[in-house]
Amino acid sequence: NAMAVGASIRIKGDVTGDEDLIIQGHVDGTISLKGHNVTISKSAKVKANIEASQIIIEGELAGDMNGDEKVIIRETGNVHGNIVAPRVTLEDGAMFKGSIEMEPRQIQTASEKKPETITQNKESADLKVAP
Repeated sequence: NAMAVGASIRIKGDVTGDEDLIIQGHVDGTISLKGHNVTISKSAKVKANIEASQIIIEGELAGDMNGDEKVIIRETGNVHGNIVAPRVTLEDGAMFKGSIEMEPRQIQTASEKKPETITQNKESADLKVAP
């Protein structure tokens, strides 16, 4: 289930919510949809910093992107801004000017976590947690 901003719609300000968003029109501001997907369609012109799980750019974006899962710039996409995401795809023909910072998501399962050991200094009552 996704909400759409139509081609004739212009939004100025902050966009937040709890569902996926498809932008076909104009947005100027910030877009913060943590845990959800943002798609900027071919007809869209967006000037905003975007924070979402997955960000797909088919149109124009001027702004920084922070994708928790991935960022995809399609062949029709034109981006001026920086990307931070564990996975980034630039399709052949995509236009991009900015920097890319890729760090894999750090998820530890219970079996991967190291047990903590607690030691006590005999001279004081300070407890120290050792990794």
